[in-house]
Amino acid sequence: MTPDTDKHKGKVFLVDDHPLVREWLAHLINQQPDLLVCGEAESAPQALQAIAATKPHVAIVDLTLKNSSGIELIKSLKQGQPDVAVLVLSMHEEAHYAERALRAGAKGYIMKRETTKKVIGAIRRLLEGKVYVSDTMAETLAAQFAAGKKLAHQSPVEQLSDRELEIFERLGQGRSTRQIAEELRISVKTVQAYCARIKEKLNLDGATALLREAIRWNDTKHPQ
Repeated sequence: MTPDTDKHKGKVFLVDDHPLVREWLAHLINQQPDLLVCGEAESAPQALQAIAATKPHVAIVDLTLKNSSGIELIKSLKQGQPDVAVLVLSMHEEAHYAERALRAGAKGYIMKRETTKKVIGAIRRLLEGKVYVSDTMAETLAAQFAAGKKLAHQSPVEQLSDRELEIFERLGQGRSTRQIAEELRISVKTVQAYCARIKEKLNLDGATALLREAIRWNDTKHPQ
């Protein structure tokens, strides 16, 4: 393929901490006559630097990244690279994360279990300057917008902020306070402060109750 031909393709940047996922996406996208993968990264810091250099039209972002947060990356891109349309490709259930991703600045949200045809369709939709969500999510958003209110909280966990939810989920995955601090590049005291707020919001009376609830909630989101 010649450089002149490539100039007319939609440039896509991949951000996922699983090499196999990036390889699958790159193969899928590069097979399309109108699309081209221009780079990839496994963490938010890598992505921010590379996206600034490659200037993609679309960035496909997973919410769980290596030592970093997909939601925080989306917020940073919205501030620093507003012309890059972000499509979240996630294993997380849409109902619990799509609204957060869209609020952060994403233009689309699609589950990893969707067909390759839908993934390509979502990329092209963003390239057209449109938003992509599933039919179910679109109906929910439309209903809530018509009612003039934010999406209804489906559980007490939905009251958590983006950072609180991220820490709560990592606790449920078996991470220690120190591990979470290292992964998110914040202090242990900051993680402990977030945990205190989570306990208050969820009406939990101690660290053991917090850990038990985090594990239970994480298991319901990712059933075996």
